[in-house]
Amino acid sequence: MKKETSVQYFYLLPFSGETRSKPFITAFFFLIYVVGVLINSSIITVICLEVQLHKPMYLFICNLSIVDIFYTSVTVPKLLHMLLSGNHIVSSAQCYTQLYFFITAGSVEETLLFVMAYDRYVAICDPLHYAQILGQRNCFLISFGIWVVAFLNALLYVTSALHMSSCHSYLIHQFFCDVKSLTKNTCKVTEMFLIIDGVEVLLFGVVPLMCTFLSYFRIFFVVFKIKSEESRRKAFSTCSSHIAVVSIYYGTCLAELLIPSYSDVLDLSFNIIYTTIVPMTNPIIYSLKNFNLRAALLGLIKHFFW
Repeated sequence: MKKETSVQYFYLLPFSGETRSKPFITAFFFLIYVVGVLINSSIITVICLEVQLHKPMYLFICNLSIVDIFYTSVTVPKLLHMLLSGNHIVSSAQCYTQLYFFITAGSVEETLLFVMAYDRYVAICDPLHYAQILGQRNCFLISFGIWVVAFLNALLYVTSALHMSSCHSYLIHQFFCDVKSLTKNTCKVTEMFLIIDGVEVLLFGVVPLMCTFLSYFRIFFVVFKIKSEESRRKAFSTCSSHIAVVSIYYGTCLAELLIPSYSDVLDLSFNIIYTTIVPMTNPIIYSLKNFNLRAALLGLIKHFFW
């Protein structure tokens, strides 16, 4: 029987046979990180500068770009440091701090995706009350509330995780400290952690996703009743980018959760997708699908390069 102990450090080993392919892996993650930060920063800058984009939908897109930068900044810089220095040792404090900010980012993104679906629901199904329901003040309060709740939720979650008993297992086959990897190294999972973990999945996973489905069910019901084909097309076009983002995000998250605990390669692959690739593609999807945002981005590029 493994003896329970307090782990002081973890050894992260994300890639096997890393020595030969290290330059390519480092270049790949560096490129993904830089491109993701630049694109998301451009979205934030454009929305802040362009008065015509000071609307609820764009405020939520701005928040999505912030959390996408947050996502990649929590995981990728530490990975690049490990690849460049060869030091894969992460202290327990660093590991749980990384987990804290990662849980925060996930909570914000999942709640924000539902709020964005609700924004489209009000805009299409109750347009006369849109300004009243999602006025500027209410949107700022919603955005602020999402971040506050996410930080408090992550604090509760990580605090409960700290009370789990660890074994003599310091090796994590992952490129960051995630819940799934940490629970593999525990001899005993506390009842409190299981309860909090269940509530976490329900409140920040199942409920937002179900509410998003209900919002779009109502949207489609209303849109299909519109007689004008042009009006239906415009209504669908305002939702298409958000539907794509939700599908990609929840699809990769669900796949990662359903992967058996012994499948480290698949687990790593899906973690890479939804923590690095998805945050980079989200702003691309929105900028391609939204004419106003695309035009503003092109204007910003022309301002700096021409």
